Amino acid sequence: MYKTVDAFMETVINKNPGQDEFHQAVHEVVESIWDHLQDNPHYLHTKILDRLIEPERVIMFRVPWRDDQGMVQVNRGYRVEFNSAIGPYKGGLRFHPSVSLSILKFLGFEQIFKNSLTTLPMGGGKGGSDFDPKGKSENEVMSFCQSFMTELNRHIGPVTDVPAGDIGVGGREIGYMFGQYKRIRNEFTGVLTGKGLNWGGSLIRPEATGYGCVYFAQKMLQTKGDSFKGKTVAISGSGNVAQYASEKVIELGGKVVTLSDSSGSIYDPEGIDSNKLQWVMDLKNVRRGRMKEYTEKFGGEYWEGKRPWGAKCDVALPSATQNEINKQDAETLVKNGCICVAEGANMPSDPEAIEIYLENKILFGPGKAANAGGVAVSGLEMSQNSILMSWSREEVDEKLKTIMSSIHDACEKYGKEGDFINYVKGANIAGFIKIADAMMDQGVV
Repeated sequence: MYKTVDAFMETVINKNPGQDEFHQAVHEVVESIWDHLQDNPHYLHTKILDRLIEPERVIMFRVPWRDDQGMVQVNRGYRVEFNSAIGPYKGGLRFHPSVSLSILKFLGFEQIFKNSLTTLPMGGGKGGSDFDPKGKSENEVMSFCQSFMTELNRHIGPVTDVPAGDIGVGGREIGYMFGQYKRIRNEFTGVLTGKGLNWGGSLIRPEATGYGCVYFAQKMLQTKGDSFKGKTVAISGSGNVAQYASEKVIELGGKVVTLSDSSGSIYDPEGIDSNKLQWVMDLKNVRRGRMKEYTEKFGGEYWEGKRPWGAKCDVALPSATQNEINKQDAETLVKNGCICVAEGANMPSDPEAIEIYLENKILFGPGKAANAGGVAVSGLEMSQNSILMSWSREEVDEKLKTIMSSIHDACEKYGKEGDFINYVKGANIAGFIKIADAMMDQGVV
C-alpha cells in the first residue's frame, strides 16, 4: 500500500525509466484521484492502480519498405494495447519522427480515461511509427503503410483493437492500411476508423475533434453565463483539429486570430474568417505548404519559431502537440485576460501550466475531456459499421454534441469545488470509476 502520491510515482519511474511523458500522464491522473482512492480503499486493496498503469500488451516490430530509389528503409512500429475492461482497444496511430514507447504509453494511458468518459464501450490503446510522411511520395507512403499493416493486422480486429488516425495519419494513410488489411484477411470489417465515406467512414469524423473541443468549451463558458460570441480565440496548430475548431468558433460568433505550424505562428488581429480558413485548408491539406505563406497573402504578423500564446485572447484552444504551453505561456495567457483554455491536442499544457490555470480559477478543459470528440465519433463509426448503416451529418453531429455535453456533466459532478469546477479532477475521477469498477467485476486479469 502506498502512503503518498510520490511513493507511488517512485515505483512507476523505477519500472519505466526514461519515459518522461508517461510519468507525467500518470502523475497527473494519480494526483487528482488520490483523495478518492483513500475514501474508497477497496480500489487500493485490489491494486487497481498498479494494474491500470501496466499495458495489457505492448507490440513492437520492424517495418521494412522500399523508397522510390529502390533503397530499403527500416522504421519501428508500435501498438500499445493498454486496457480492454470496457471494450476493444481504441486509439489512434501516429506517424512522426518523435514517436517513442514513452509517448505512445502516455497517449494510450490518456486514451483509457478519454474513452471511458465518452460513455461508449471502448478500451484504450495507441500506436504508430517513427516514419515521417512529410516529403515522401504517394508511392513511398503506400509502401510503408502496407508493410506496417502486414505486421499490425495479426494484432487487431473489429472486436479486438480498432485503430484510428492521429498526427501524420489521415485519410490517405488509413485507406492504404485498410486496403492491405482487407487483402491479407479477406474480410471487409470496421477494423479502422477515419475511413472514406464511400467505404465505411462516418460523416463528421474529420471535424469531430475540433468541433467537440469547441462544444466542450462552449459548455464551460455557459457555466459562467457566457458564450463564444464576440470572443477572441487563439488556436495553435493548423492541421485537422485546428482547422475544424476554427470553423466552429467562427460559426459560433468568435474571432480566431492565430494558427501555427512547426516553423512558427501567424497572428491576424482582423480575424481568420471563413474565406481565409478555406485558403489555409488548401495550403495545409493539398499544397502541404507552411503557415508563413498566410501573412504573405493576407497580412498580419508572422512569429518565426514562436508559439501563439503571446496573442491577447479570451479563449485558447491548444491543438498542436504535447507540452506546447509551459508555465510562462500560461502566465502570459492569464495576464492577457484569457478566461478559458480547452485542449484540442493531447496533454498540450505541462504540469506547471495547469497549476497556473487552477490557481487563477480560469476554465480549463483537459484533453481527455475536451478533445474526446474524435474518438467519440470513431465509436459512432464503429456502431455504423457493425449495423451496416450510415447516419446523416445532422444525426452524427447531434450525437457528438450530446456526448460532449455528458462528458462536461460528468466532469462537473466530480470536479465541483464550491463555485469552481476543477475539470482535471472531475475528468480523471469520472473516467477512473467506470474503468476500475469494470476491472473489479472481471477479476484479476
